[in-house]
Amino acid sequence: MKKNVYLFPISFLSLFITFPSLASDTKINQVNRNQSGKAQLDIQNLNDIKLPSTNASLLNQAIEESKVNEVNEIINPEKTSQNSTTEKDDSDIQLEAIGEKDSLPESTPTHIIDKEEIQKQGASSVADILKRMPGFSINDVGHGADIHTGTYYRGASINQSVILINGRPINNNINTYHGATDLNSIPVEAIDRVELYSGAASSLYGSSAVGGVVNIITKEGSGKSKLNAAIEFGSLNTNNQQSSFSGGTENVRYNLSFERFFTDNKYKVPVGAANRDTNGNLFNADTATSTYFGNIGVDLNKKNTLSLDVKTLSSRRGLVYFGFPLQKDRLDHDGLNIGLAWKSQLANNSKLTTTFGFNQDYFNTYGPTVVANREFYRTGTLDTQQFSTRVDHEWKISPNYQLRWGLDLNNTNLDGTVNSTRPDRINLNTEENRSLLNTALFAVNTININDVFQFDLGLRQNFDSEFGNYFNPSVGFRYGISPNIALRGSWSSVQRNPGLDQKYVYDTVHGWLPNRDLKPEIGSSWTAGVDVSLSQNLTGQFTYFGSSLDDRLGVVQGKWQNIGLVDTNGFEAALRWKMARNWSTFFNYTYTDAKIQTGAESGLQLGLIPYSNLQTGIGYQKNGWQANLYATYYSGARRAFFTNPGEKTTDFSPSYLNLDFSARVPVNQNLGLTFYLENLLGEQYERVNRIYSPGLTFRVGLSSNI
Repeated sequence: MKKNVYLFPISFLSLFITFPSLASDTKINQVNRNQSGKAQLDIQNLNDIKLPSTNASLLNQAIEESKVNEVNEIINPEKTSQNSTTEKDDSDIQLEAIGEKDSLPESTPTHIIDKEEIQKQGASSVADILKRMPGFSINDVGHGADIHTGTYYRGASINQSVILINGRPINNNINTYHGATDLNSIPVEAIDRVELYSGAASSLYGSSAVGGVVNIITKEGSGKSKLNAAIEFGSLNTNNQQSSFSGGTENVRYNLSFERFFTDNKYKVPVGAANRDTNGNLFNADTATSTYFGNIGVDLNKKNTLSLDVKTLSSRRGLVYFGFPLQKDRLDHDGLNIGLAWKSQLANNSKLTTTFGFNQDYFNTYGPTVVANREFYRTGTLDTQQFSTRVDHEWKISPNYQLRWGLDLNNTNLDGTVNSTRPDRINLNTEENRSLLNTALFAVNTININDVFQFDLGLRQNFDSEFGNYFNPSVGFRYGISPNIALRGSWSSVQRNPGLDQKYVYDTVHGWLPNRDLKPEIGSSWTAGVDVSLSQNLTGQFTYFGSSLDDRLGVVQGKWQNIGLVDTNGFEAALRWKMARNWSTFFNYTYTDAKIQTGAESGLQLGLIPYSNLQTGIGYQKNGWQANLYATYYSGARRAFFTNPGEKTTDFSPSYLNLDFSARVPVNQNLGLTFYLENLLGEQYERVNRIYSPGLTFRVGLSSNI
């Protein structure tokens, strides 16, 4: 593998020599303004809109009157302002704020869900937001859910995805179930939008991104100070308080957000359900979280901006293990994340971003265990501190050639402590301190061959203190075959390394032994798709996706092992339709065949991953009134873990159809009454692996803007 070290400099040199020579002049669209001040852009075809970046905003406002606003709101809203800006001298350049859209090659499938839709859904976590985005199967959000049952994107687990906040990774190299990336760690009130990437994004943000990249963009203040607040109460003693205070001056912007959430999740469950107590109620499934977020951005001058963001998390919850019998284990999670970014416009076609970050996650799982009618106590602690630095340079070398390249550096330290009073495990009690240094050079080259064909080549050379040096390329293309149809495709090489905990720390809670001989999961992922504009207010994105990942990690006889090859293939459809001025709808469908190819489970679907997952919704909005109906279909998933007598690990949970309703009634200009009804059909379905829903639940609240 070390021979790959020499590939990177050679490849970099060839890029500078070869690719600029391919460039040629392209037509520049001209923007005019009418007397009312509205931008008008003569769009000849979809090539000018830069498909396939698709807006996943589900139930938006009516389409604007002008043609440019109509098309860009549906296809790619973030680029409207970019396309309507005329070229300036360097002296007049003013940097965009931290919430600007990431610049990615057009071959990269991109889905976006914005703050308006997040509010309509009544989301209380990032997992809540993701559950209505294409490709996601969310088993670990909502009443009775547990983080062990997982979040999956196109068949890959959340640990096989890269999670970003404002473009900065927040993954922590912890891979056991209770130490995974916590999607409750950011206040929903602080989120402006969530962007979902695949394809060449793995070259930019990490070769472990077999499951894509989730970028959480936070809000920033502007103008006069304002306060947003919301409070909700509902079934199962649910209460949720959210608030944000934001504002700014000509050169300074700030936003402070807070969220507190609690639910006791105590409700009747059927015989055979996970964690069913003697009274027939779900037991030890309560959740309480408090999260804080703040950011400030300062324009030092017209070319330089400095921004700082800080978030904290305090989470306390009970655990419900994989449908295992009555559990009393608890999980405490405390987190701190700090990011400092300096953005500098070096020239009209050159922008440099330098980021420094610190991320700490403290996980402590504890509880009793009973052996031969004797009760013992066990606890496990995973404490990680990660320092990161990123230098990212975007350089438009010629009208037809753009280079984005830079450096990533991450240093991770893990303190792991396990302790058990159980006699046969005392010899496994230990303390571990391990560190990991990963450095990567990356580059994505985007070449416009002509007006309709774009090609991109991504390169990522990694230098890792645990797993040596490895090289991960990616390629992609986009071809506009007609004014209303664009084809795209991508391929990327991926490597997901085992977590430090899997290699060195005994998991006394689950009873899983570490394995210092673990190898990385290595393979590739790919997409092929078509984007269509059936009309100005009806768009569709259709994607075939796949991956092949060898040396997959799993637990065999109580020990982490590399257990073989998994091939994943699937199809995804995403449609957006503005039916009338105040009405809109969406439709997402994903089919995922995640097949185990080797070992004792050869030929079986991966556990907890459904074959089919569908989300659809219809909404009405006018003058502050809102009404939204959402439907979810889940085909059922293989239980895979801890079967009851008479059951097998090959059994699937039953399929279900679920309906949710949300509404807002304006009280006055600044105050609204909100309603959320979940599981309208009242069916107590098995969500996954003997974890059941509570039936019909409600939330009611007030939201205000001052």
